[in-house]
Amino acid sequence: MVPVLLAVADAMLVNGVGLGLELGVSIAAAVVLLVRRRFPLLVFLLTLPGLYIGYIWFAPMIGLYTLAASRPGRARLGVCAVLLIAAHFFPYPISDFALTDYRENTLVLIDATVTSAAPIALGLLVRTRRELASRVEDLTRSLRREDRLLADRVKTTERARLAREMHDVVAHQVSLISLQAGAVQVSTEDAAARAGARTIRELSVRTLEELRHMVGVLRADGGGAGRVQDLAPQPDLAELPRLIEMSALDVTYEGGVVAGAQGAKTVERAAFRTVQEALTNIRKHAPGARVRIRVDPLDAVREDGAGRSGESRTGHGLRVEIRNGPPDATAAAPGLPGGGHGLVGLRERAQSLGGTLEARRTSDGGFVVRAELPYGRVGTEAG
Repeated sequence: MVPVLLAVADAMLVNGVGLGLELGVSIAAAVVLLVRRRFPLLVFLLTLPGLYIGYIWFAPMIGLYTLAASRPGRARLGVCAVLLIAAHFFPYPISDFALTDYRENTLVLIDATVTSAAPIALGLLVRTRRELASRVEDLTRSLRREDRLLADRVKTTERARLAREMHDVVAHQVSLISLQAGAVQVSTEDAAARAGARTIRELSVRTLEELRHMVGVLRADGGGAGRVQDLAPQPDLAELPRLIEMSALDVTYEGGVVAGAQGAKTVERAAFRTVQEALTNIRKHAPGARVRIRVDPLDAVREDGAGRSGESRTGHGLRVEIRNGPPDATAAAPGLPGGGHGLVGLRERAQSLGGTLEARRTSDGGFVVRAELPYGRVGTEAG
């Protein structure tokens, strides 16, 4: 708006306030500056009559500056500069032009040249500064990306170091357990002890296998989702009966879904881990308790608080419930260590799939863990 006001003031100072052709074309040249950013070339051409007839300078110079700053081009700017020089050099009416007045014509030509060159130079300078600022911003973003990549590499190196230490410490201890169990299995004559030793050895081998996979995941140097999928263990609902059998607990399993449903592997793994963690907690805190495990389809439609049927918030999926009674007072507690992070991890896993997890005590002194895991937000098998 300020350039328009300057152009209007220029028109009135040069041509006065009386109505006439000179003031009219000058005011028109000032008004068209309102759309100079959208149509810079057209606006500049419309300001030339104001320069030629009304002898104003601000409007055409502002128009030429805007054109140089927004639509640069050597040919375009050269032609526009020549047009401005011509409108400034030749008088109105053209019959007043005196070709033999060399000194006056030279001064006017120099003045016209400076008048056209100054806005072009200023416009190109402003555009160059904008491009430089944009490149500096791009460079800053690039440096930030490099910093993040460097931080990721440091994390990867640290993960590899932790993976080596995990393998050295945990795998050694578990291997010793497996060897001792194998020795007991071979040397004992008691059938119950032999079966227990066989179970311990199978659990140790399974633990070593999963540890190997997880160490591979930790040591994967920026591998993609497919690589992580190859490394990570892939338990699903089909392995639940074997997990329950090896838990050595009094478990009643009620499975209402078919394992291996299309597109549900990630959800099945989450359900498996939920049951696995719940059984571990039961062995720690409720030895001898009776356990009931249910895995059912998650209905697509459920009733709201008023009893009306409505669309489910989560859609099709799995509902997993692990419920145990009070512990047996005669059973000895194993005294296993616990960090209290198991249920937190399960809740985070359920939330990452768009589901929920509830864990609470029951009125009979037992405990219940209930998870609802939808299929709808499962994007990849590596989740």
